[in-house]
Amino acid sequence: MKQPSNLIGAMLALAAMAVYAANDNLIKFLGMYNPFQIMFFSIAATMPLLLAHMALDREVGTYRPIMPKWMALRCAVTLVNSVCVVYAFGNLPLAQTYAILFTVPLMITLLAAWLLGEPISLPRGLAVFAGFAGVLIALQPGRDPLTWVHFVAVVGAVLAALSFVILRKTAQVERAALNIIYPSLTQLAAAAIVLPFVYQPMPMTHIGLTWAMAVCGYAGSVMIIEAYRMAPVIIVSPMQYSQIFWAALTSAFIFNEAVSPATWAGLAVIVGAGLYILNSSREKGAA
Repeated sequence: MKQPSNLIGAMLALAAMAVYAANDNLIKFLGMYNPFQIMFFSIAATMPLLLAHMALDREVGTYRPIMPKWMALRCAVTLVNSVCVVYAFGNLPLAQTYAILFTVPLMITLLAAWLLGEPISLPRGLAVFAGFAGVLIALQPGRDPLTWVHFVAVVGAVLAALSFVILRKTAQVERAALNIIYPSLTQLAAAAIVLPFVYQPMPMTHIGLTWAMAVCGYAGSVMIIEAYRMAPVIIVSPMQYSQIFWAALTSAFIFNEAVSPATWAGLAVIVGAGLYILNSSREKGAA
């Protein structure tokens, strides 16, 4: 009975990751601006979409969270995660940023075991550690020095994993609209406070790109929330690896960033570890 739901959830997640990849490229292009400035204009442009979502939402319930502490935690986590990820995409090569962020499904596996009680076997645990080793292969810290921007990206990955696990915990009881509205309002408020101190004039073309970010971010959020409502974390999260295809194309043809063989090898290890975790979960469910 769960197979159709899992398939739809996986397909929604796959579509969400394609949209998020477009959003990542827009962030990369706007990397000369402070993350809070990028966040402010993109989220402000999202507000009409959020208001329309609220007006059209026919789901039963109020706009008061049923799990307010978890909602508040997710809002705070999402805020810091957004700043870290925007800064990382703006200041690191795409392939390196993705190599770090691709560990999110691996971190989700560990956090889901801790916070949600989802079991993790020894082979799956070893796969998680293999995935983390893949990051070291991709980044080659002994050859090229790691910077504090890499650390920011790691923090963003940890917080992204925590946000997704909290979403899995709350998505079954909270209205879907709340899981979009509250984090967005939190980010907008924080960005509005910081904006006067970091603002740089922007041409209309760049403001237009922040509007495109708004559409991508909103569409991706709607699809990923619905994916987590329909399928388990272990089914949805590995769909993130589809972004490697977009990273390869945009790195080479848009940003002229060469992807080294070591980075490809590390990405292959990370993806292989994630796919093993996904496959082992399916085998367990089938049994």
